Amino acid sequence: MSATTLTPTTGVPADLARTVSWPVAVKQSLTMAWRGLLKVRRTPEQLFDVTLQPIIFTLMFTYIFGGAISGSVRDYLPIIIPGILVQTVLTTSVVTGVQLREDMDKGVFDRFKSLPIARVAPLAGALVADAVRYLIATTLTFTMGYVMGYRPGGGIGGVVLAGLLVILCSWSLSWIFAFFGVVGRTASSVQGISFLVLFPLTFLSNAFVDPSTMPRPLQVFAEANPVSHLVTAVRELANTATVTHEVGLALLGSAIVVAVFAPLAVRAYMRKA
Repeated sequence: MSATTLTPTTGVPADLARTVSWPVAVKQSLTMAWRGLLKVRRTPEQLFDVTLQPIIFTLMFTYIFGGAISGSVRDYLPIIIPGILVQTVLTTSVVTGVQLREDMDKGVFDRFKSLPIARVAPLAGALVADAVRYLIATTLTFTMGYVMGYRPGGGIGGVVLAGLLVILCSWSLSWIFAFFGVVGRTASSVQGISFLVLFPLTFLSNAFVDPSTMPRPLQVFAEANPVSHLVTAVRELANTATVTHEVGLALLGSAIVVAVFAPLAVRAYMRKA
């Protein structure tokens, strides 16, 4: 098998990459992903955010705002469950950058440098492992909604497609926070910067209320907000099993994020690794 040099972006110096074949690099990344899952098994409290947050947020937002916005909790569920799902899973993606920074501060990646593996494998493995966290959050959110009376009109097929779309978009967004994790100085600063970016995007969207009720400047922002397009796509899939242009916009946005931030994250990581 011929060997190729792993240089994810043009211009990365050759001495910053291990010379291994791409199939071997993929296998090594999956091994690192398994390492991340083993860490969760040994410290299950790492899953508190993806197990407790969907339950608490769904109960809190539904019973606080349901009657005021839609007249009843049952009528609000088709609106809020997709919104809570997107907010929960996107928020979970912040953990990627925080844990990456913590591992780098502890010297874990310094030990990886001495191993005959592709230097990109630890970074790629961390992002693959986090996809399991997104799956858990997605499943619990829909389950909690069903317990509260939510009956998706799109059926199981629409729910599965909606869940896959959220997981894919969140995985794409995690590349941004991985970049923050590599260039940030501390885990707390990475978390602070990440939430400073994410909170306005999730709350100033159509996840919880109709943007038409907002002041005009906020309405313009909410309508242009990529999170709003993702929430709309998830609602259409879950509630009616309809695939519209919103799905295409969500996928296009995810592709752009990966195309921009994956090379930036990998380049910054390989310079430090």
